[in-house]
Amino acid sequence: MKELWLVRHAQPMVAPGVCYGVLDVAADETATREVAHRLADAAPNGAIVITSPLQRCEQLRQVLRVLRPDLMYKADARLMEMDFGHWEGQRWDAIARDELDGWTAAFATWRCGGAECVGDFMARVGAAWDEALALNQTVVWITHAGVTRAAMLLAQGLSQIDDAGQWPVLAPPFGMWTVLPGHGDDYCGKH
Repeated sequence: MKELWLVRHAQPMVAPGVCYGVLDVAADETATREVAHRLADAAPNGAIVITSPLQRCEQLRQVLRVLRPDLMYKADARLMEMDFGHWEGQRWDAIARDELDGWTAAFATWRCGGAECVGDFMARVGAAWDEALALNQTVVWITHAGVTRAAMLLAQGLSQIDDAGQWPVLAPPFGMWTVLPGHGDDYCGKH
């Protein structure tokens, strides 16, 4: 790939402090339009736009597609946020402390809310990452904070992590993006 753009959806319509990984919530429509206009102006010609199928990302894809019909578009379920199972829709501070501690202690293998573990999540995003690397064009992912953090780790050559302290704290704010440079055979993800 020439570059990988990691675009985070606009502000979701969910209360602050609520776990909403794969919970299919809409994003703010006005904010989505603003993001789409900025992205339409910035996205390079010839890019392929790959989108999480969750509606907060799909909304952005739909508006962007009207503004930039010249780009190629497709959805990819591997770009969905992590599945937090029965934690979905709960406030983070209402989730049992022993469950959160269990996740921290066994970060790669703990099934959050009985659903997905970080190891499986990283493998899922890693498969999409590998496909993007094989493309000879700029790739734009319209996705989520967790996927962006996973991609940042993959760019550093980390396909699995065992320690919660290795998980990146920062991700682009809602409606913003970061760009990872392209690669050659010696790609190491420096950015």
